[in-house]
Amino acid sequence: MDSGKQITFPLMLCVGTAVIGSLQFGYNTGVINAPQKIIENFINDTWVARYQTPISENTLKAIWSIAVAIFSVGGIFGSFSVGVFVNRFGRRNSMLLANVLALISSALMGFSKTASSFEMLIIGRFVVGYYSGLSTGFVPMYVGEVSPTALRGALGTLHQLGIVVGILIAQVFGLEAIMGNRELWPLLLGFIFIPSVMQCILLPCCPESPRFLLINKNEENKAKTVLKKLRGTNDVSADMQEMKEESRQMMREKKVTILELFRSPLYRQPLLVAVVLQLSQQLSGINAVFYYSTSIFEKAGVAQPVYATIGAGVVNTAFTVVSLFVVERAGRRSLHLLGLLGMAGSALLMTIAMALLDQVKWMSYLSIVAIFAFVAFFEIGPGPIPWFIVAELFSQGPRPSAIAVAGFSNWTANFIVGMGFQYLATACGAYVFVIFIVLLLIFFVFTYFKVPETKGRTFDEIASGFRQSAVTGGEKHEELNSLGADSQL
Repeated sequence: MDSGKQITFPLMLCVGTAVIGSLQFGYNTGVINAPQKIIENFINDTWVARYQTPISENTLKAIWSIAVAIFSVGGIFGSFSVGVFVNRFGRRNSMLLANVLALISSALMGFSKTASSFEMLIIGRFVVGYYSGLSTGFVPMYVGEVSPTALRGALGTLHQLGIVVGILIAQVFGLEAIMGNRELWPLLLGFIFIPSVMQCILLPCCPESPRFLLINKNEENKAKTVLKKLRGTNDVSADMQEMKEESRQMMREKKVTILELFRSPLYRQPLLVAVVLQLSQQLSGINAVFYYSTSIFEKAGVAQPVYATIGAGVVNTAFTVVSLFVVERAGRRSLHLLGLLGMAGSALLMTIAMALLDQVKWMSYLSIVAIFAFVAFFEIGPGPIPWFIVAELFSQGPRPSAIAVAGFSNWTANFIVGMGFQYLATACGAYVFVIFIVLLLIFFVFTYFKVPETKGRTFDEIASGFRQSAVTGGEKHEELNSLGADSQL
């Protein structure tokens, strides 16, 4: 077997350990939905105990919205701190340090009921959001840097698989019979200390990213030793060659700050692609579907809508696995296009089904099929691809800053959908998904014309492709300028 395609135990240990961070992100995204009523009762009880009067409907809604959305605010801050951590402490040690945050938030949320403090719950959600924002930067970066070029896409998909498995675990644990009840909900929220402890035990067994060792620390022998271990072969000359080439490139381009990233015409196109891909993930309506699915299933007459939502979680996980096997054969761009178009079609079906739900009885089944299809298409493209393609679009110098900006866009869009969807759904009723159909089609057109295929190409080849288009764009700009100058003469 070609060493570039070799899956070794040390490589899988590194990737598997890193992906625990993705699992945490998914778990904390999904965990708050099931016990909503129980936690609202807790907030009310706490309020009564303090002020001897029941909480008003509006105040309760505000406190609940803050508890849900503060997670995204933490994520925004976390994603912006990625570059500071990875350049100072390295990729692996950054993941290790971040677990301190997970353990703090686990304690805050786990003891909030005992302390009769919904403020502790809100602070805990913010802290775990900060941790998750860091993880969405650390994990794809580390996985991308330890993976051989031929496997980078498939292993990059594992970040998204970790997220959806985390959501599914949260949905199952959130069942009333397990932990989604009056007594155990603090344990449900505090459960994250277990994966954190596991990651703290496993990370010291994983090596630092060879790219970081060679390019940032200039430790060539160490990088070579790590690569031999990861690849399971003594001949790592091709990998070393690629990294040295990138290092030489970096000598010329230096570390790029976020401000420089926006100013330089060199990075304009890859940055635009990175940001729009992240937006296409969050503004596709996927979170809205997860938020809305239980009530659609209720309307459709499903006796236990929570189980149908878990069904959607299973579809979510299954199709992430499909994407894992297909991404290196089909390529990133074509899968993303297929996913966006499939989601638009599914959203159209969902809109028709919801509009005709009262007149035509069997439309309820169509709405279930549409939701499952929507989720499946999401995991084929817009789910996994934006996370790891950002790491591929940039060379080592601007990569941490680019990942920070992309993460910021993702979390901000996440926050907007989380806060705004309930109001949109009330205003638009059955036609709320028309907004997402329009957005999905815009993202489809953008991907078709602007996003390059990165499958099987080295980081440097991808970056130089953008450099060429920036240069030709620059030349055209110069020509236009000189024409303008001539006409003025």
